Amino acid sequence: MRILLLTAVCGLLAAQSTIRPPDPWATPKATPAPPATPAPQATPTPPSSPGHGADFSTTIHEVVSPVIVLDRHGDYVNNIQPYEFHLYDDDREQNISVYTSFAPISLVLLVQANSHADPILPQVNKIGGLIGPQVIGDNGETALIAYDSRIRLLQDFTTDRDKITQGVKKIQAGSESNRMVDAVWEGMRMLKARPVGRRRIILLIGETRDMGSEIRAREVMINLQLSNITLYAVDMSRFITTVMAPAKAGRPDPLPPAAYPLPSGVAATPTAVQQMYGTNSRAEFLPLMQEIFLDAKAIFKVNPVELFTKATGGSQFGFHSQRTLEEALTMIGERLHSEYTVSYTPNNTVKSGFHAIRVDIDGHPDVDKVITRLGYYLGAQQAQ
Repeated sequence: MRILLLTAVCGLLAAQSTIRPPDPWATPKATPAPPATPAPQATPTPPSSPGHGADFSTTIHEVVSPVIVLDRHGDYVNNIQPYEFHLYDDDREQNISVYTSFAPISLVLLVQANSHADPILPQVNKIGGLIGPQVIGDNGETALIAYDSRIRLLQDFTTDRDKITQGVKKIQAGSESNRMVDAVWEGMRMLKARPVGRRRIILLIGETRDMGSEIRAREVMINLQLSNITLYAVDMSRFITTVMAPAKAGRPDPLPPAAYPLPSGVAATPTAVQQMYGTNSRAEFLPLMQEIFLDAKAIFKVNPVELFTKATGGSQFGFHSQRTLEEALTMIGERLHSEYTVSYTPNNTVKSGFHAIRVDIDGHPDVDKVITRLGYYLGAQQAQ
């Protein structure tokens, strides 16, 4: 009897040493799966929190390019038919779709709210009511972010214009840091989650310099392009310079303001010319853009906003008073509501690197200027 009891106890101990409960912290072994059919390429979602090692997407499935067409008087050219557009990706014509109807806008409003912006925040606080009627229009939605050393989401996407008005009115100055690049990254992350069919716009009101961001501006620019997001900027630097110190004289323009075509009703002033045409031409920026993708230039440290706007097909405006701030927002709204939207799937993805975009218009001799995004970056691992 003792021998049988001892044998049973030993067997029970042996069983306990062999069968153990699963370890909740153990990494499960992967079970081999049969090969799956490759899924269509999609743009991956970037990390929600910025960091030095943040990944950026390098896939491209559909390219969306906003197109502005101006005549020799600087007026917008309307009623262009889809078949009259020709888009070239690295000089290779593409099979395009042209949308002439206005698509609803999803807009992220980024406002610099650090101590350096304190003198002019009272002017910015007044413009919340203009975002709905002047910029996004009907069926538009807006989210609001204020940034200094923090990236603060003050209002998620909403169609309630009063919420945006009140949110902008309550923005107050914070620390000295100016994490503008990180704020653009967060705005981009939010826009990538919006429904298909909406236009994705970032409107930044702040200085062009960055102080303290963790994300590299090059990564942000590539993701903006691949996410088909257009960035518009209203630069407060000139206003701050006017308030805080006398402005230095800039390099004179050899051409008088009257030599530049401007929209009807807009006075030919140096400010209006700079807002419409910028300070650098497309021809000057294309070689620079290619060098940036190769990490050959550190120009982002000087003015990342200008590169963001040029790279995405947006525009950069300046202001030096409450009136010119409101005029800048009006001009952005007019531009958004006068754009054609051209989309395509590239037929030349064998080549990696920077792809330059050019748009030509047939059958309209009155067309003087066609404005679109400079291009996009295609990673080597996505080239086919």
